[in-house]
Amino acid sequence: MKILIIEDEARIAKRIERMTRGFFNKDVQIFLSDSVENGLNTINQNEIDLLLLDLNLNGEDGFDVLQTVVSKSFQTIIISAYTDKAITAFNYGVLDFVPKPFDENRLAQAFTRYTTPERKASSEIQFLAVKKAKTIKLITITDIKYIKGAGIYTELHLHDGRIELHDKSLESLEKLLPITFERIHKSYILCWNEAEKLVVEAGGRYQMLLKNGEILPVGRSKYKEIKYKLI
Repeated sequence: MKILIIEDEARIAKRIERMTRGFFNKDVQIFLSDSVENGLNTINQNEIDLLLLDLNLNGEDGFDVLQTVVSKSFQTIIISAYTDKAITAFNYGVLDFVPKPFDENRLAQAFTRYTTPERKASSEIQFLAVKKAKTIKLITITDIKYIKGAGIYTELHLHDGRIELHDKSLESLEKLLPITFERIHKSYILCWNEAEKLVVEAGGRYQMLLKNGEILPVGRSKYKEIKYKLI
């Protein structure tokens, strides 16, 4: 597991590193960067799994990092005293915002969200970012009908018929998406507003009919939960 800490104060960076190793209780490869440039260079040279990012880096804005890497496959946890920027950070799809000063318990809460399938109980995220050539394109959450798993990537199926490829996996997105999205199958997350009715096929197969006429598979383990929600 590879973790990048971008923090300009060496004392705090070492403290975060110590707490991180203590939580995961296993060998993790941790990179330390003290600036936007160094952090981006590390990201470009390594396949990291988790980013721990400060927002004030010797006067540089940590959002410069966040805006650049928001479409990447890894998760991001902000550790910052700038709590007024929390909502903006969540809009970019960060996993958690740990305010400074922080203790080991609060940081552990953020790490627990990373290691478990627990999802956000909020709708603060407003868009997902996808890479288009060398630019970043923002997809508004309300434009998404459903999301389909495609290996380590996902397909964002939009209302206008377009399909955009996203670098995060279904499991990663499930932790970020608002409660209006429901995991209905191992390969599908559906915007619940698009659900029309549950269809039971011969042989015990289940499907979801969408309001636009599309049909998506429903997992056996999800059937009872989804049936209850549609009542």
